[in-house]
Amino acid sequence: MIRNLRCFVRLCAWAMFVPPLLVSATDALAQAGTGKVSVDWNKTVTVSRSTPTMQVVVNPMLRRGSPMHDGSFAAIQALGADYVRYVPWFPYPRLVVAELNPPTAEHTSWDFTLIDPMTLDFLKATAGHSTILNFSTIPAWLFRTEKPGTYPADANAVDWDYNQGSELAEPSGRALGEYYARLVSWYTRGGFTDENGQTHTSGYHYSLPYWEVLNEPEGEHSTTPQQYTARYDAIVSAVHAVSPETKFVALALAQPSDEPEYFEYFLNHANHKAGVPIDFISYHFYATPGPDQTIEDWQYTFFDQAERFLTTVKYVEAIRKRLSPETKTDADELGVILPTDNTPNDAQVVIPARYWNAAGALYAYLYIALARQGIEVVGESQLVGYPTQFPSVTMMDWKTGKPNARYWVLKLIHDRFHRGDTLVDTTADSGDFAAQGFVTPAGKQLLLVNKRNREIHVALPVGAEVAEISVVDEATEEEPARSIPSTGAVVDLAPFAVAVVRLH
Repeated sequence: MIRNLRCFVRLCAWAMFVPPLLVSATDALAQAGTGKVSVDWNKTVTVSRSTPTMQVVVNPMLRRGSPMHDGSFAAIQALGADYVRYVPWFPYPRLVVAELNPPTAEHTSWDFTLIDPMTLDFLKATAGHSTILNFSTIPAWLFRTEKPGTYPADANAVDWDYNQGSELAEPSGRALGEYYARLVSWYTRGGFTDENGQTHTSGYHYSLPYWEVLNEPEGEHSTTPQQYTARYDAIVSAVHAVSPETKFVALALAQPSDEPEYFEYFLNHANHKAGVPIDFISYHFYATPGPDQTIEDWQYTFFDQAERFLTTVKYVEAIRKRLSPETKTDADELGVILPTDNTPNDAQVVIPARYWNAAGALYAYLYIALARQGIEVVGESQLVGYPTQFPSVTMMDWKTGKPNARYWVLKLIHDRFHRGDTLVDTTADSGDFAAQGFVTPAGKQLLLVNKRNREIHVALPVGAEVAEISVVDEATEEEPARSIPSTGAVVDLAPFAVAVVRLH
């Protein structure tokens, strides 16, 4: 009871007075939650190959006229990132599948009426930047099923059962490849000729730098490594024929730690048709706390699970370097899924405001660790979620239409750190926070991440002269990082704060 009372008093004090970001070294070190960071600016660890970016998953809230549409596409444009991943995903078949019914001798069902508006808005928002498109949902009729596939008449109605079957109806993959070739041609070649010889004209001539082949195949259609490799080859061969400049991203595994055979089989070029490229592989990670855990547990669960994921990355990298060293890696879905997501009452669940900072801190921590490992793309998931559609994964507040702390952490990292920056030898004396020094074109910068649900006071290296600190924490709410110039020696990090310290 006394301990709870003390916590309450501290919370009240925090609500009435937000402490300054920088305090004196003497005062800070006298308080609980202290730490020290050491940096050898002359000792290179690696040169960054990593691009911070995000995932955009198609759902009704991205449709024109929805309350989240304008803010979401403005956020994409404002971020200005490369490798933004766009995924028309299966729960909304009418929004993501361009040929919902099998062709007959009389007619086909090709229809982009509902697909085009969001896709064109995405391509406009990312103009001038590379993108990764992944129309991951294969039409149900291309699979062998006991009964014909169905889909809701309402385009906004969710259908978690759309994906059925594991064996293609046409085993060679020819029909599968032709579907994707026509889909890509719609956006790159001004249209296509359908199965009956009829021309469908779009007038679009976009460049599609990257195409990712399917999503989480080990779960969707229970695809084996052998099946996936054959389908990848069929799709890549067909798409390459109509869009020769497009490069390809493979796998997009949901549980990379459970699927070593996928990497061993797929990355072995002997298992592919001659000439089929393996430009990128990709895989995902979501921290998933238990149903009885609270934010007091999450501060450990998120980062403990991240450590296991980072161990998986190491073994995947070893396989990749052995079998296909020219292939790059995209960790293109990184985030948290709370156990209350997509439950019958998730609209009534109150997610703690500080959660968004915790999830943002997790992404910042993963960015540091993956940059150290040389991972080329570090993608936060996902731009838009809301009750019934993974609300805890969103980077946009579905009530206000504004970006939350997860987005602003990504924006801060994207704006301050880039490929070609030098990561230098950096040591944090406590596991409660993470630190990484970067030598950038803007000078020496230090990325600090508070992994805990309490304040931490971090003493900077001896002799460090601070030019500016930019921070995303609970006080920034749904606004960009706040920038505070100072020459202090200690940084006061609020719970789950992410800060960039620029030094003279």
